[in-house]
Amino acid sequence: MASAAFEDIADTFEFLDDWEDRYRHVIEIGKAMPPLEDALKVPATKVEGCASQVWLVPTIEAGKFDFRGDSDAMIVKGLIAILHALYAGEPVGSVPKIDAEGELARLGLNDHLSSQRSNGLRAMVERIRVTARNAG
Repeated sequence: MASAAFEDIADTFEFLDDWEDRYRHVIEIGKAMPPLEDALKVPATKVEGCASQVWLVPTIEAGKFDFRGDSDAMIVKGLIAILHALYAGEPVGSVPKIDAEGELARLGLNDHLSSQRSNGLRAMVERIRVTARNAG
């Protein structure tokens, strides 16, 4: 089962029938994330494979995985917030085992994102998994 934060997002998505409302919700949760300082928006933190500019800065404390992220696109910042809800606070060794594709499919994102956005989302998930594997 996913984290409580991710389950809250899934419940909200279930409640919202219209995809326009779901997109607005994704943007709203993205706006709620603190912005990343410009000093952290460097090539080492940039995620390649995204149409938008995306930066992820992972941290591991007491064996728990977390990250901060940002994007120049509001919808993508919302996708980062969804991934944060899925992964933040998980034991670093569990992160690569999380079925991100399955969890995100519950939200119906695969059917409603452009192919470029879907590719970018996969690139973010892969960056998170590789970072956790290398740290574990």
